[in-house]
Amino acid sequence: MVELDGNSLTIEDVVNVARRRTRFKVAATALARVAASRRFLEESIESGATIYGVNTGIGHLAQVVVAREDLVELQRNIVRSHAAGTGPDLSDEEVRAVLFLKVNLFAKGLSGVRPELVLHLARMLEEDILPVIPAKGSLGASGDLAPLSHVALAAIGEGEVRHHGKRLPAGEALRAAGLEPIELSYKEGLGIINGCQVMAGRGSLLHHDATVLWKTAQIVAAAVIDALGASETPFDPKVHRSRPYPGQLVVAANLFRMLSGERHRRARVQDAYSLRCVPQILGGIGDAFDDLRRRLDVELNAASDNPLVFAEEKQVIAAGNFHGESLALALDHFGNALAEIASLAERQLNRLLNPVLSGLPAFLASANGKNSGLMILQYTAASLVSENKILAHPASVDSIPVSADQEDHVSMGATAAHMAAEILRNVADVVGVTAMAAAQAMELQDGSPMAPSTRALLKAVRQVIPFWDQDRYAAADLRAASGLVRSGELLESVEREIGALEG
Repeated sequence: MVELDGNSLTIEDVVNVARRRTRFKVAATALARVAASRRFLEESIESGATIYGVNTGIGHLAQVVVAREDLVELQRNIVRSHAAGTGPDLSDEEVRAVLFLKVNLFAKGLSGVRPELVLHLARMLEEDILPVIPAKGSLGASGDLAPLSHVALAAIGEGEVRHHGKRLPAGEALRAAGLEPIELSYKEGLGIINGCQVMAGRGSLLHHDATVLWKTAQIVAAAVIDALGASETPFDPKVHRSRPYPGQLVVAANLFRMLSGERHRRARVQDAYSLRCVPQILGGIGDAFDDLRRRLDVELNAASDNPLVFAEEKQVIAAGNFHGESLALALDHFGNALAEIASLAERQLNRLLNPVLSGLPAFLASANGKNSGLMILQYTAASLVSENKILAHPASVDSIPVSADQEDHVSMGATAAHMAAEILRNVADVVGVTAMAAAQAMELQDGSPMAPSTRALLKAVRQVIPFWDQDRYAAADLRAASGLVRSGELLESVEREIGALEG
């Protein structure tokens, strides 16, 4: 059970609720803060105060005061007009992450919404009533306005949701679960649509999956090094203590442990960078992932709403906590680092397939000439690495002014998250192909001894992909290899044999 208090949420909590449907509740102390914040906001409105987004228009229309009798309609109109997303729908697990984070934001008690709204959104998540949220349309400033508006739209019984695997009208799904659409009071429409929950929710799931890929890439690299008879000496801890980047130390220690003991070795003065420099490369990538994690640790418990209601201080402050620049920069850096995993894996794949470099049959084909072996799988890997170079262009360097120049600098952080998701899919494919090639190479070694981690990798790969004794439908093997990597099954299989990797 995860208890939401607005202050202690972790990436692991988000993953568990989004993927494993872990139960949660909103802390009673949090609901008390929400109620206190709401009371002060109501008192402020009753006193005649003019408050942005509560009794004024929003964006460029902030100077327009809205009559009291129109305040409920204002919130409804904001939601309807801002629900303007496009593109593919976010997955169910991504939507769960978004809803979960929105409830946690409100649990901080700084948004001025009613406890009823917090509990309504929590019930939607508990009942798995998942708003259909288009992935594109957010500028990452004023939060994720367009996609979050689809959340608000579903809460009031409009738009569409997915429920028990079916896509249906939101009102129908709410009533089927024993819920009624909620009528948004003042500030509540704006409260839902402001915030960085799409960036943070997708970023949390991506960080988790990328960490699995990062560890798996270390196992695959060790298997490639083993198959090529390369030396483990460059991974000696003494070397890396002399340049103690945290990620480098971790990767070197993992490789040194995986490759120590009896195994196939060839005498070379030095191995290629794609073998010898794995700790420096994957270590640097791990450090970049840590940067995103540090920022997510803040963002998951951040008040990214506007305006913020400070009941104890008797203030309502309109500011800019919804601006996603910090996340945007971290997500761009994360995407670039993620792409480098595939870049390294493809170079390792090349060394396995090139007979001049490997000393093995060309393209790891068991019968050259009539069989092409894994040749074209490298073409696919190369195309994905190339695509990643395009996707790794930083989104955060762009900004297009909107709302009649009231919102004249935006972060584009949601675009950074969207591109990182595409990069991750490509990386899983490339690492999967390289794992498949490493297994094939070891079985062409004619009984040479292999490291325990390599034996475990070979066993895991062979459970889903047979030895390539003659050419066959390659795309099916690619899907199986990618699935083995992305699901974490390859990592889990190897760690069961050799113990958990560091990091």
